[in-house]
Amino acid sequence: MMFHKPKKNRCPRVNRILISIAFMGSAGPIRLVVDETDPVDAVILTALKSYRREGRLPILGSNFEDFLLYYGSDVTDTLCPHRIAALSPWDTIGSQGSRNFLLCKKPQVDQRTADAGRKSAAVSHGKGSRTWKKWIKKSFSRRISSH
Repeated sequence: MMFHKPKKNRCPRVNRILISIAFMGSAGPIRLVVDETDPVDAVILTALKSYRREGRLPILGSNFEDFLLYYGSDVTDTLCPHRIAALSPWDTIGSQGSRNFLLCKKPQVDQRTADAGRKSAAVSHGKGSRTWKKWIKKSFSRRISSH
């Protein structure tokens, strides 16, 4: 008769999943095995490390805070990812119900555009408005010659 020893405090079983992350502008997706309970920001960091290790192009930064992870359900989502909401960095990757994702850089606000907006607002008041009006009249008065 054999006696079975009770198993001592083993780690609870971790559910690992295979996910596919496509990078905007890259040739193909990267496949990673991750834990279901991993947060989205940790998965982004792991994906960026794997992308850099494989030597893929275009070269991306290593700061995971500059990227957003999108739920990639079909082709239309990958063509225009900013129509859909990005995943929260604190969500777990297993709670999304999908295994396909798209990683994109966050949209950057151009500092020159923001400065130009402030300058145009300053020009439109008071004495500077005459200069602005002259510029508009001049731009509309130009004629485009036809063939």
